[in-house]
Amino acid sequence: TDQPQFVYVAAAAGTRAAINMTGGDAAINLTAMPAVVFTDPQVATVGYSEAEAHHDGIETDSRTLTLDNVPRALANFDTRGFIKLVIEEGSGRLIGVQVVAPEAGELIQTAVLAIRNRMTVQELADQLFPYLTMVEGLKLAAQTFSKDVKQLSCCAG
Repeated sequence: TDQPQFVYVAAAAGTRAAINMTGGDAAINLTAMPAVVFTDPQVATVGYSEAEAHHDGIETDSRTLTLDNVPRALANFDTRGFIKLVIEEGSGRLIGVQVVAPEAGELIQTAVLAIRNRMTVQELADQLFPYLTMVEGLKLAAQTFSKDVKQLSCCAG
């Protein structure tokens, strides 16, 4: 098939095929499909890279937050990696996230939901994230579009 070769995509496609065989009308939506490579550190992506967006004629802005700015990574003594956010220029809508981190696969789903719900980077930055979690790095990365997160105290939002 022309679908991405992931077990979760196959499962979703199979479920929808069964629905459609019994008279239903279900389609699979791959617009915000996560991908994870279980290396050390892990690599996780969703949505557009900057190059893909430019290829499709979308003007972008992006920020990359290294993990030495994420309190949980510091607490884990493992700051290898980064979180990169790609937004649509003008609208500020989040259209892509790339993460290299020990727990990248665990935090990418939050980015999936943000992209699927067409959130702007400011809306993501305004969300409440638990302190001392890796997923808090998404909030910090979103905040880099409007402030220097290195100047924030531990829980400042």
